[in-house]
Amino acid sequence: MIYGKKLNLHLIQERWVDDMRIKIRYILIVIAILLFQIRYPQAALEINVNDGNLKPLPIAIPSVIDKQGLEKDLGFDISRVIASDLAGSGLFYPINPKAFLENINSISQKPNFNSWRVINAETLLSAELSYRENDIVRIDYRLWDVVAEKALVEQTLTTSRNKWRSLAHVIADTVYTRLTGEKGYFDTKVAFIAESGPKTNRIKRLAIMDQDGFNPRLLTTGNDLVLTPRFSPNSEDLVYLSYRNGQPQVYIYNLESKQTYVVGSFPGMTFAPRFSPDGKKIIMSLQEGVGSNIFEMNLSNFERRRLTNTPDINTAPSYSPDAKNIVFESDKSGTQQLYVMNANGNNVRRISYGTGSYSTPVWSPRGDYIAFTKISKGRFMIGVMFADGSGERIITDGFHNEGPTWAPNGRVLMFFRESPGETGGAMIYSVDITGYNEKLIETPGFASDPSWSTLLN
Repeated sequence: MIYGKKLNLHLIQERWVDDMRIKIRYILIVIAILLFQIRYPQAALEINVNDGNLKPLPIAIPSVIDKQGLEKDLGFDISRVIASDLAGSGLFYPINPKAFLENINSISQKPNFNSWRVINAETLLSAELSYRENDIVRIDYRLWDVVAEKALVEQTLTTSRNKWRSLAHVIADTVYTRLTGEKGYFDTKVAFIAESGPKTNRIKRLAIMDQDGFNPRLLTTGNDLVLTPRFSPNSEDLVYLSYRNGQPQVYIYNLESKQTYVVGSFPGMTFAPRFSPDGKKIIMSLQEGVGSNIFEMNLSNFERRRLTNTPDINTAPSYSPDAKNIVFESDKSGTQQLYVMNANGNNVRRISYGTGSYSTPVWSPRGDYIAFTKISKGRFMIGVMFADGSGERIITDGFHNEGPTWAPNGRVLMFFRESPGETGGAMIYSVDITGYNEKLIETPGFASDPSWSTLLN
């Protein structure tokens, strides 16, 4: 009897344990559901681009399906460029295709989401390539939320065969925008100065490339020194400074016609010409005696308007996106500092107050930040501050960093960095405004003075 009582007691204990296990399991399921809802509100994926501890989003990008098989590697190449763009942003982690458990054979095929969850994919991009007359290619693609098991984007794009890289960049931009909430920046160009020859006698040519360093193209011969190229707002023209016969002249180069025309030849030195936000004017600095002042030129009639009138060195002007204000550098306080004035030259106010000197300011396309170069205690730094001078933050420093330029979404900067020594030279880098994901942009040779275009498509 004692044995039977013990047995009954054990049975009661086991049932209690089983009940508790069921209750705990239920509680865990409820917690999991709540966490899922918190992480994926309304089953929508989104990357917090302002998270200081950012973990790249895993994305699966199978090779683009080419059922007609007219191009051996085109589908693979397109998917490779998309993956490279997204990985290069630092916000995405393209999963190695060797890990894929399912073959996507048709754009109409609904994925087996379990097969993608197993490899930790949170998003899946499937695409199908087809061909049309006159060397036109078409891509149908879908971006899938693997967790919610639904399509986030369904789109069809067409372009000429030789523009397949641009097509890939556009798709990457769409994915980036859908999952971050910000505009992309992959389908863009970068103008720069291509440098070659010994350090004591560098040949500098105007050049252009895709934002990822592909398709570099020289635009000038190298017979004349060229400096500071800047894109027009529609990215169809470049304004730059050239020394022809030893005289500084401002030129505009049209990328479509490949024609160049002179804006003006000015006595003394000219510095850093840049377009206004509407593209109808350029702003620049002209040397007068020992100082320099900022002028605005109307491109319709080439009339000049003086905006500053001091004996100081006022240079490197850059418009705000709304064209209401101009930031520039000046030594009126004893060292080069940053100042903001109204577009008509009134209401000049200093915005930089840190130690060291500040130069090459450029206003963000979003209007929130101003990027700059800072020199302090032998260090060359790239930093950003708010338009009123608050919130100064150094993003990167090095031997010689200079000349920041903004991506069209105001999220990423490019700049150039000089390496020391007789064999050293300038190379272009990109970095997120948080200081995250700094990387070298591959160029055929040395490169400096980058200028980022707007989105092309």
